[in-house]
Amino acid sequence: MENTDLYSMYLQSGIDKKVLDFCFSIERELKERFELIDTTAEFNQMKVLNAMRKHKVSEIHFASTTGYGYNDLGRDTLEAVYAEIFHTEDALVRPQLMSGTHALTVALFGNLRPGDELLSPVGKPYDTLESVIGITPTKGSLKEYGVTYRQVDLLSDGSFDYEKIRSAIHKNTKLVTIQRSKGYQTRPTLSVEQIGELISFLRSIKPDLICMVDNCYGEFVQTIEPTDVGADLVVGSLIKNPGGGLAPTGGYIAGKKEFVENAAYRLSAPGLGKEIGATLGLNQPLYQGLFLAPTVVSGALKGAIFAANIYERLGYFVVPNAVEPRYDIIQAVTLNHPESIIAFCRGIQAAAPVDSYVVPEPWAMPGYHSQVIMAAGAFVQGSSIELSADAPIEPPYAVYFQGGLTWYHAKFGILMSVQKLYDAGYLPKACF
Repeated sequence: MENTDLYSMYLQSGIDKKVLDFCFSIERELKERFELIDTTAEFNQMKVLNAMRKHKVSEIHFASTTGYGYNDLGRDTLEAVYAEIFHTEDALVRPQLMSGTHALTVALFGNLRPGDELLSPVGKPYDTLESVIGITPTKGSLKEYGVTYRQVDLLSDGSFDYEKIRSAIHKNTKLVTIQRSKGYQTRPTLSVEQIGELISFLRSIKPDLICMVDNCYGEFVQTIEPTDVGADLVVGSLIKNPGGGLAPTGGYIAGKKEFVENAAYRLSAPGLGKEIGATLGLNQPLYQGLFLAPTVVSGALKGAIFAANIYERLGYFVVPNAVEPRYDIIQAVTLNHPESIIAFCRGIQAAAPVDSYVVPEPWAMPGYHSQVIMAAGAFVQGSSIELSADAPIEPPYAVYFQGGLTWYHAKFGILMSVQKLYDAGYLPKACF
């Protein structure tokens, strides 16, 4: 029996009784799975808390610096905390890293030189990296600087094509980039264990390879991270998982000291590296967001699982499916035609605390090769740890849902997405 006051609250918020009953019945089936997510969150919460305790985080670390930012104690301690959490030698955590793409760019340019080759053994990278690499001809790309690129696609079942990977590695192969999450693809996300197996294989062929993992959307989903299984570098955005919804901007690069320093020299200037970079009063939200991140990620995971179960029951192809283990916070739903994608995104937008009245439309977004629609009523612009959904308007017409600072907000967003599709007549009436 549902709490009648809560039930009425959803009805008053624009959710039809038939939609509520259908979705609530699915939610009741997920109790045990949600409890497992809470256990992982508790483990990761202790990992973060113990790192902060070990490095004696204090109010003094929240102080602001300006200008060059020399001797920023808060910045340096935050980087030590990140290195502790990821079990690495060093970390670069800066508001000057403007996005996940920028953090990856800094790591790549910092560690590759003319004549080197970059290898992706997991297929096509995320759209915005195509310009960075030079797959899409762009001024300032790695290709313009004489760095070549090679790619090995995953097999049809999403597993690694070890034979082709072996053939792709040669004397100039310097760095391997492994994208953990699916990007705008409907392939499986890679588990940390799978990444470890791939790194072991790569090292058996060429021991001096630099193995870098694009960790976006994966932090704190499992109790281990790619650096626990051999990755030399992990890279991510602070307006995704590790920022906990409070970080207003920034990115991180964590790993072996040499490779982190190389990235720092690229971010600032040769000879200066990590020594400069004012934090301008941003340390406190970066610390607090990191502290909250395990709990925030757990809410986003619950939302993704809820969405997978609902949309699979409605007859759509979803990745991951309703019962598969989760290795990132993204849920892909193949809706089969553009009108359904637009309706879904408008439902997510309508559930937002910010700009709920805005109606998202597809547009030619910079860095993407097709029109993209994005729904994100976020406190931080572009923050995809907050409730959001986006999709390229191209076959197979899949939408990518992620985030939610709380499970309850993620839940409402999913309910509203179903409602918009229901109102437009796109859902099978038999389900209701």
